[in-house]
Amino acid sequence: MARLLPFRMAPVLIAAVLPLALALGGCVAPLDVATVGGGAEISQNQDGATCETFAAPADQVHAATRKALADMGIPVDADRRGGTSRTITAHATDRQIRIEIEAQDPTTTCLRVVASENAAFRDSATATEIVIQTAQALDSLEAARARPAGPKA
Repeated sequence: MARLLPFRMAPVLIAAVLPLALALGGCVAPLDVATVGGGAEISQNQDGATCETFAAPADQVHAATRKALADMGIPVDADRRGGTSRTITAHATDRQIRIEIEAQDPTTTCLRVVASENAAFRDSATATEIVIQTAQALDSLEAARARPAGPKA
């Protein structure tokens, strides 16, 4: 009977270890998901990053991100372009903020925000709010572009 015990435990062991292996085996798995705007989901990863993919060109997402930071009163320290991506660094009181904007293709852009107080503490609430404000700014910029120009006086 003692020799059969390991075989009986195998399904339990597999059931316990498999989800963990799948979650940690590939890319960083989302920890939490929030919803914005028209049902889009914001994911928060294990590394403390808050991510969102927008169906908009990178330049529009960049403009919306800069508007969101300005509206929130968050000063930008640097704004760098490199290849198909941009990196914005900013600060808010005791938080350092790093924003990566990467074009996936001409009409799809990934936004990744990390707000940190120190090396160990990630502020997902601030990062999520920046993503939400960026989505709202993108909507308002798109609405302004869609409005027909009125007659000139």
